[in-house]
Amino acid sequence: MIVSKKAPVIKAVLKALKISRPGLWFPTVWIYVVPFSFENRFWESWLFWLGFFFVTFPLNYLVYGLNDYNDVKADAVNPRKGNYLFGAKYSEKDLSSVPKRIVWLVLPFVVFFSWYSGWTMLGLLAFMIGVNVLYNFKPFRLKERPPFEIVIQVGYVFVAFFSTELNGLQQIPWQTVLYLSLFAFQAHIAGEIMDLEPDRLAGKRTTATLLGRQKTKGVMLVLLLLEVYLLYFWFQDAVLAGFLAVFSGWLVLDLFFIFKGKPYTLWQMKLFGWAMNGVAFASMLWVLYSGKLMHPVF
Repeated sequence: MIVSKKAPVIKAVLKALKISRPGLWFPTVWIYVVPFSFENRFWESWLFWLGFFFVTFPLNYLVYGLNDYNDVKADAVNPRKGNYLFGAKYSEKDLSSVPKRIVWLVLPFVVFFSWYSGWTMLGLLAFMIGVNVLYNFKPFRLKERPPFEIVIQVGYVFVAFFSTELNGLQQIPWQTVLYLSLFAFQAHIAGEIMDLEPDRLAGKRTTATLLGRQKTKGVMLVLLLLEVYLLYFWFQDAVLAGFLAVFSGWLVLDLFFIFKGKPYTLWQMKLFGWAMNGVAFASMLWVLYSGKLMHPVF
C-alpha cells in the first residue's frame, strides 16, 4: 500500500487546528471586527484579512495551545474535549512541542505587524503574549487563582486595540472597552460552568469550583444584565441588547427551573456551543451594519 507523503503534514495541520479550537474562535473574531463597519469596505483590504487570519488560527493556537500544554490532567477527564468545537485532548507527550510550534507560528506575524505598524504594535502583541504566560505558567498561573482567572480575560479586549492599530482605525471608546471586558468575562464563566466536574476531579481551582454551578450562573446572569443595560442605555442598541436579554431570560430558566445545579450532557454542551457560534455570527453582522458599539451616547 502506498502512503502519501502529504499524510503526516495533513495530520499535523489538523492536530494544530484542533488545538486552536475553531469552535471558540468567535470571541477573538468578534472583538477584532468591532472597530469596523460596512462603510469601511474592509473586505477590500489585504491587511484586514491578514489580521483576521492572525486572530483566528495563530492567536488561538497560542492561547489554547499554552492552555492545553499546562492543563493535561484536567483535559484528560473532560468529556467535552477532543473535537474541533471545544478543543483537543492530547497527552503530555503529544503537546510537548507546542511551545516551540507557537514561537515558529506567531513570531513571523509579530515581526511583520511590528515592522508595519511600529513600536505601539510591538507593545500590544508583547502584552497579549505576556497575559497568556501569566495565565498559564507558575509562579503566577492565574488560571487557578480565582477570581483573577476571570479578570485577566480583559486581555481579549486588546484584540480590538490590535485591530485599530493595524488597520488605522479610530480608537475604541472607553465605554466599548468596558462592554467588551464584560463580554470576555461572561464568555469565560460559561466555559467554567461546563467544565465544573472535570476541573474538580483534576483538583483545579476556579471561580466555578469554589462557588458551585448555581452561584456561578448567578454571577454570569449579573454580568449579562449589566451588558444589556450598557447596550441599551449607553449605546442605544436595542437589537444587541435584545440578543442578550433573550439569553438572560434563558439563563433564568436554566438557573431556577430547568437545570439548576445539574451538569449538562455532552450533546447539550455541543448544542450550546453551536448556538453560541450562530448568535456570535448574527450579532457580528449587526455590529458591522449598525456601528453602534463605536458610538456611545453616554
